Amino acid sequence: MGMNKYDQDQPIHLLELNLKINNMKKQLHVAPTTRLIDILREQLKMTGTKISCEIGRCGACAVHMDHKLVNSCLMMAYQVNNTSICTIEGIADVELHPIQKAFLEEGGYQCGYCTPGMIMAVKALIDTNSNPTEDEIKEALSGNLCRCTGYTGIIRSVRKAIAMINKI
Repeated sequence: MGMNKYDQDQPIHLLELNLKINNMKKQLHVAPTTRLIDILREQLKMTGTKISCEIGRCGACAVHMDHKLVNSCLMMAYQVNNTSICTIEGIADVELHPIQKAFLEEGGYQCGYCTPGMIMAVKALIDTNSNPTEDEIKEALSGNLCRCTGYTGIIRSVRKAIAMINKI
């Protein structure tokens, strides 16, 4: 993306971006159209959130914004100002979150590239529906693509996470 002659004449106006990321307040100065994924990975060095399709179709970059699942490749700085963001790095406390444990124990990953987005989608589901049906699980994961697993291990991981969280 090169600059054209018109871009060179325009001053760059930076946005004072105030965020709460994984319960830590951050203040940055960025162009208003800087993507959230770039802010996370490049400026904050939080590389757990992955870049893949860059057009909101694969879910690899999924994070929670104000407790709702969003694709961070589609969110611009001006849209996330004064919000609370939770990334894959922020869902665990001292030890792994039960969803992360379930994915490890049940083989819910293969190459692992889609796993952070999958886990964030599962967490968004369980946060709003603690005992989802099979169809609700599949619907919640419909925005996340995996090219390796065939989804059997992922669904098994989700079921185990639900059981662990609900202590069934």
